[in-house]
Amino acid sequence: MAFGQPSIEYKTKDQIRKMRKAGLVVSRALDAAVAAAVVGATTSDVDAAFEAVINEAGAKSNFKGYHGFPATVCVSVNEEVVHGIPGPRVLQDGDILSIDGGCSIDGWHGDSARGVIVGTADPEDQRLSDVTEEAMWRGIAALANGSRVGDIGNAIDDYVSSVEGKPLGILEDYVGHGIGTAMHQAPDVLNYRTGHRGPKIRPGLCLAIEPMLVRGDIETKTLDDDWTVVTTDASRSCQWEHTVAVHDKGIWVLTAEDGGTAKLAPLGVTPVPLD
Repeated sequence: MAFGQPSIEYKTKDQIRKMRKAGLVVSRALDAAVAAAVVGATTSDVDAAFEAVINEAGAKSNFKGYHGFPATVCVSVNEEVVHGIPGPRVLQDGDILSIDGGCSIDGWHGDSARGVIVGTADPEDQRLSDVTEEAMWRGIAALANGSRVGDIGNAIDDYVSSVEGKPLGILEDYVGHGIGTAMHQAPDVLNYRTGHRGPKIRPGLCLAIEPMLVRGDIETKTLDDDWTVVTTDASRSCQWEHTVAVHDKGIWVLTAEDGGTAKLAPLGVTPVPLD
């Protein structure tokens, strides 16, 4: 007997509007977390800044307690790729962080991440963050213009491969995902080119698009805390992520204040508000 793939949860416009509420809270909370990421602060300070915003909004963290995760955001520093646990670590000048967090409101989820460089940026780290962010937007543009979910990974891979300078690696062990009444849902959203086309893109599809790039080898390992993933060669990494909805008139980036308008305009995409 053959087993099918997990079914995709397609949302109505009203349900997407609920996700937009969560997405805006995530955006404001990340603003606060980024502002807290300064030289001399701890990664716990970053977590506390994020948590204060979602608590004030009456939202629920979708990270804290998730499979036992102890904090409201993942703060991954330098060679830490994803799932870094906030704690007493003091941020140093030149650290590169990936701050990944989310929340739910009335059971509907938002999820987003930003790359941040503390203090003075190493030019190669700045390039890493810039390319990772642009790769994310290229993937989002492919969601707007493509026909299959696999088009997202193709667009990300094609862009990263085309960037001049030392090649950057795209992690393959960690990918984007569907999102809605749960933080992680079908389908997987790959960040690299494969022969798998994925499901059709159609209204009601909501995805978290999150490329993770590294300056060195893409091989990773998980530390003894069973959460923090690091590059085995200690090369630095970066993550950017947005939650994006497809509706009957186009796409809207739910975790961007402007719906993605400013960043998608140079790519020839005009996001369409839900109302």
